[in-house]
Amino acid sequence: MTGRSGAARPPILVLVIGAAFLLLVTSLVIGSLTSPEYPAFALSAPRPALVGDSLVGPGTYTLDASATDRWRRFDFGRNAAVDSGAWDLAFRRFHLIVAPGGGIVDLGPVPFDSVVELPAAGYADNTAGPDTTNPAVGKWYAYSMLSHLLTSKHHVYGVRTPRGKYAKLELLTYYCRDAGTACITFRYAYQGNGTPRVAP
Repeated sequence: MTGRSGAARPPILVLVIGAAFLLLVTSLVIGSLTSPEYPAFALSAPRPALVGDSLVGPGTYTLDASATDRWRRFDFGRNAAVDSGAWDLAFRRFHLIVAPGGGIVDLGPVPFDSVVELPAAGYADNTAGPDTTNPAVGKWYAYSMLSHLLTSKHHVYGVRTPRGKYAKLELLTYYCRDAGTACITFRYAYQGNGTPRVAP
């Protein structure tokens, strides 16, 4: 009788796996139902103005990149998001590319202010395709299966523009209160005189 009762009892390993599975499912459900607290960044008003040969920044800029059918362009030389004319970066959802003739280099998870001068080489071109990307900045974020949110890895990137100017860039967040998701906020400093020095 005792032997039959013991044999009918589920093995401890099965119970542990079952409990872990239920915990995972519960976490996923809670994560999907929880409304995220969006960062307090507000969309920047685009006021394009030529900056000339000066050092611009460090500053932050927030733009709405939620459209799936068009790129939102940013021009360092005019210090604003633009709809026409020259541009340096373009954003669409979580994708980021550089204007043709430019390049991006990943400098790693270093403090933004520690980057004083950018390298002369190592800048990656875009990879053309149905979903054009730039390999240097393609995975600037981490994705959480529990919260379903993208969070920045806080790498600093060097940008060489098609006009041979330099900027440093850090992508801060994919969310803002004004637009919700695909609202990109980035920190940057731009050197308009053509040298790779991006700090005073």
